[in-house]
Amino acid sequence: MCQHQPTCPSADAIDREAARVIACFPEQGWSLLCNGVIIFEDTGELLPDGSCIAPHRGPARHALVA
Repeated sequence: MCQHQPTCPSADAIDREAARVIACFPEQGWSLLCNGVIIFEDTGELLPDGSCIAPHRGPARHALVA
């Protein structure tokens, strides 16, 4: 699917989120990457095969103890 040089990571690669955004809908909270992955602003993902990746962002900065 990707025609970038160098080629973006595939949808099943560990670094799949590094693929380029080809469509962005910030008002709806999601973007489509060139590898077919849909990423959501809560860091969840929908893969091209229909499987889901749960949100995986770290704790809020204010919750970290210094």
